[in-house]
Amino acid sequence: MYRFFPPYSDYRKLIYHLKGCQGLRSKGSSPFTSIVSAAKVCGAASESPSVKSLRLLVADQDFSFKAGQWVDFFIPGVSVVGGFSICSSPRLLEQERMIELAVKYTNHPPALWVHNTCTLDSEVAVRVGGEFFFDPQPADASRNLVLIAGGVGINPLLSILRHAADLLREQANKRSGYEIGTIQLFYSAKNTSELLFKKNILDLVNEFPEKIACSLHVTKQTTQISAELKPYITEGRITEKEIRDHISKETLFYICGPPPMTDFFSKQLENHHVSKEHICFEKWW
Repeated sequence: MYRFFPPYSDYRKLIYHLKGCQGLRSKGSSPFTSIVSAAKVCGAASESPSVKSLRLLVADQDFSFKAGQWVDFFIPGVSVVGGFSICSSPRLLEQERMIELAVKYTNHPPALWVHNTCTLDSEVAVRVGGEFFFDPQPADASRNLVLIAGGVGINPLLSILRHAADLLREQANKRSGYEIGTIQLFYSAKNTSELLFKKNILDLVNEFPEKIACSLHVTKQTTQISAELKPYITEGRITEKEIRDHISKETLFYICGPPPMTDFFSKQLENHHVSKEHICFEKWW
């Protein structure tokens, strides 16, 4: 256990209170784990004009999550509980006891705290929740993944993408573990400056060119698109035909974005006879 905090600080009182608390407001109605862990901000960066990323060092060694899940985010002195998707791979937590979040600027008190008050060494608490995740076991049947993201909805899908890359590395290095199929990411934002983590995404595409592909969409681009991004950019929304071309019995679809987008693609997939068990979506805007 990391010792971040004085023995009788207000923060430790908060942790003690949360562990015995029932009915806390959280991001969604899905079940959450009982572990409420202390965490410390150990990194921060601007991912876009409106999104700030945080890297948290998590204290509790029993804290874990599945790729795609979110955390309840407890802030000392802020009565409202935040709910932010984890965008890092579970492997980062296993190896370095860290998780990464990306938070869009809004008037919601936890988001305001992240953008206006949070500093390095700020102390918070986190608890995992959510039923939107990709967690295959080694003996499971191989599946392709299609990830459909809108705006900040990339966060849980980036976690899944990074987890998929870790599985590919494990297969390449050890010839063991889950054998994943292909991964196709469709990601839409207003413009290229709002496409979060684009370098991370393209690095994975270049690392696994036969396994990972991406199609980046911009809907309100007003500036010239860089040469590096241009091969991956389509101007306009993600279309139903693009998604339809990837339908197969071996494919799982994960969707996260504004509700109209999520509703549209989940309905289109159902209309094309994709099993509901193969359509997973996170909708909480």
